[in-house]
Amino acid sequence: MGGISIWQLLIVAVIVILLFGTKKLRNVGTDLGSAVKGFKKAVSDDINTDKDKDKEPESLADNSDAVKNSAEKTQADKEKDHA
Repeated sequence: MGGISIWQLLIVAVIVILLFGTKKLRNVGTDLGSAVKGFKKAVSDDINTDKDKDKEPESLADNSDAVKNSAEKTQADKEKDHA
């Protein structure tokens, strides 16, 4: 009915090749492929960055435990002084 047949696609492809030439079409394809690759890399880097933000770095976790322990010791020392 209103669909595009294979012959119509071939005719359009031949006209495009005649107008632009194979070298220019190859360059366009290469540029498009590198753009898609860069986009995929950026998306995966963004996802990895989000996952890293969810995890607390171990060095910070160790430091927070040390701060809590020193605060508890300081509080215990203050209570001994008041007693």
